[in-house]
Amino acid sequence: MSNFDEDKLQSEEDADEDSYITLTDDEGNDVHFEFLDLVEYQGRDYAVLLPFDDLSDEVVILEVLDSDDSEMAEYLSVESEEILNAVFDEFKKRHADEFDFED
Repeated sequence: MSNFDEDKLQSEEDADEDSYITLTDDEGNDVHFEFLDLVEYQGRDYAVLLPFDDLSDEVVILEVLDSDDSEMAEYLSVESEEILNAVFDEFKKRHADEFDFED
């Protein structure tokens, strides 16, 4: 499990595939992800993403903030290891039949 390094991101949904998103970081770089799941934890939503350009098999977990004045959601890095672990544990429970998880 890893945390995306950028502080604040905005998404633009890919119109062709709902399971793929492109995030634009604060420096204007596009990063492409497969959207694996949306997990609610302690009243907040977290996106579990798999980077396309990364050769590792680690996911990225970002907090999702809905914006009332925009159609785009904002994605924030998660600093808390406790939250990252709890969200990833829930993701593993939901997708135990789909993925081979290493402990």
